[in-house]
Amino acid sequence: QVQLVESGGGLVQPGGSPRLSCTASGSIVNIYAVGWYRRAPGKLRELVAAINNEGTTNYNDSGKGRFTISRDNTKNTVYLQMNSLEPEDTAVYYCAVNRNLWSIRRGGEFWGQGTQVTVSS
Repeated sequence: QVQLVESGGGLVQPGGSPRLSCTASGSIVNIYAVGWYRRAPGKLRELVAAINNEGTTNYNDSGKGRFTISRDNTKNTVYLQMNSLEPEDTAVYYCAVNRNLWSIRRGGEFWGQGTQVTVSS
């Protein structure tokens, strides 16, 4: 069983740049693809960024140019650096793992509990 724990959420002012962390139990981040999803109120869950074990990254339109996903295998942690946040970025952010980038686009095999990010002045 894989356990994922997200952190770094909270109340952020518009234009802010928080960094979310996803720490996994066991040495899995170097053999799995990890994705950051978000679910905003009244909207469907969307994958905003993903990274595989080779460091290849994918972003959706919401994340491209503003978000950066990275990983530190020594800490079993994947990060999501978010910049220039807008109120529309308010959501619960989840990290998930799956076998590869193709699979992570379809969902996670394991999920974290989520961390709330609220963008408001």
